[in-house]
Amino acid sequence: MRMVAVLGVSLLALAACSKKDDKTAAATGEASPAAASASSGPMAPPKRKPGLWAQTATSQGSTQSMTLCLDEATEAKLTVWGGQATADMCPKNVITRTPGGFTFDSECNLGGAGKVVTKGVATGDFNSKYVIKATSVTTGSSMAQANGTHDMEMTGEWKGACPAGAKPGDMSLPGGVTMNINQIAGMKK
Repeated sequence: MRMVAVLGVSLLALAACSKKDDKTAAATGEASPAAASASSGPMAPPKRKPGLWAQTATSQGSTQSMTLCLDEATEAKLTVWGGQATADMCPKNVITRTPGGFTFDSECNLGGAGKVVTKGVATGDFNSKYVIKATSVTTGSSMAQANGTHDMEMTGEWKGACPAGAKPGDMSLPGGVTMNINQIAGMKK
């Protein structure tokens, strides 16, 4: 179950890349590399190529794999939903473009689940393969086992077209569990 949560957080991390970092940097008086190198507006979020993506997340010695069938509309919903989901909970969410990827730094207040400070790096081209490495520190969680430092690595690799019969948003987990992320509350139009 914890790995499913890690995968969910990983999807949010990708989706949160749509959040504008230049406003946050301006509010704190910092100059972001994205602002320094981009002369026109906020950076565009990374978009994964439509098709079947195999994702593997490793955290605390445990690994969880899944596949996700993406189309442009589902990827756009993830981007919008991730930004909306984190906007109220994460007063700090700075994403900075770097050569070959992004860095991210966030602080999120999750109520009874505590405060989570995450720093990480996302590399790759998001058309064929990407790697996300992050360290999260959780404090104040009512679930004692959630408190502490947690390292996570997630890889995503494009496998080709979605298989026949798969719908955009279909996510397959080990054990034959399949759900459609477009049916999750907040993702529906």
